[in-house]
Amino acid sequence: MFRVVILGGGFGGMAAAHALRALLPSEDEIVLIEQRASFSMGLRKTWALTRQSPLADGQRSYDRLASRRIRWVQGAIDRIVPDGMEAVVDGASLAADAMVIALGAQHDSSSIPGLAEHAHNVYSTADLDRAAEAIANFPGGRVAVGVFGTPYPCPPAPFEIALLLADLFEARRVEAEIEVFSPMPMSLPILGQVGCALIEERLEGRQIRFLPSHKATSVEPGRVRFATGPRSYDLILSIPPHRLPSPLANSGLADGQAWIRPDPTTMELGVPNVYAIGDCTEVSLANGMALPKAGVFAESEAGVVARRIASRREGGMPDAKLSGQGFCFLEVGGGKAQLVQGDFLAHPGPQVQLTEPSAEVLEAKRVFERDRLAAWFGE
Repeated sequence: MFRVVILGGGFGGMAAAHALRALLPSEDEIVLIEQRASFSMGLRKTWALTRQSPLADGQRSYDRLASRRIRWVQGAIDRIVPDGMEAVVDGASLAADAMVIALGAQHDSSSIPGLAEHAHNVYSTADLDRAAEAIANFPGGRVAVGVFGTPYPCPPAPFEIALLLADLFEARRVEAEIEVFSPMPMSLPILGQVGCALIEERLEGRQIRFLPSHKATSVEPGRVRFATGPRSYDLILSIPPHRLPSPLANSGLADGQAWIRPDPTTMELGVPNVYAIGDCTEVSLANGMALPKAGVFAESEAGVVARRIASRREGGMPDAKLSGQGFCFLEVGGGKAQLVQGDFLAHPGPQVQLTEPSAEVLEAKRVFERDRLAAWFGE
């Protein structure tokens, strides 16, 4: 029996498990290691934060995977031994014939003094209810949506959150000054100056101030400190710094780098039949930037890896490669959304555009979640 072990049950891990199940013989084993009890997509957090739709509506229990002939092992990954094709889960060793590492990116709020204590982490499912409550009861004042470190998953999210907050506060007639700050020199560098100007003009049109090149050094009650000095806020919403999960950092696969760097088109690592996909990776683009950490790319990478594993399983020479085509959703308020889309692996640099806002794109975002939950977990 051939066994594939997938480390991590986020977007990439789920996509890999189902793609492999469709390609491998029924007697082969697909094992998914995930500590959490239920799955949800990152995009669901914004809807829960703004109380458009509860987090529970997009959650599914990993128990359901059994009906898809995918074995779920709930546990913490203690150690990864890539050379031995082995993972140690809650002290027990699990051997594999092929391994897919999809452990995502870990929040690192402790790297900025005061961040965990004095800001709401809007990327944390554990903090979402508290953050949503603070927004729902906000009486007015100054609001910060802060990017506290890069890279971070779903790059459009801070700007999406700010625009949706502007809608909420306007509907409630709450007087609020919203600021978005980021250590980056522009909103979404992957779009270039022209695309970023469109986003920043939209923010300005909603009286949202964007502060580029603002790297936070610490957070105090009602205040964020930058190199240029402090700024005061009545509500601080944070996109925290992210880092490589500890089991990966200790595995040697990062080779001293901040992220795992697989082959940019095959997602292969230096060890045969070991792959890394999703937010734990850094895929370099032709212009030196990195591929955005987004679910759609993790899904594409999972498909490539599944085809390569299946080809090797059959004794063939794998030829599947990442195309570079992809997109991210950006809700802009007023019942509309845009796409950041294009060929991210193009030469001499990404060919990425921003579509016009429309209700159809927002509906496509809802369908994106609904279709995958149905395919992966059933109704």
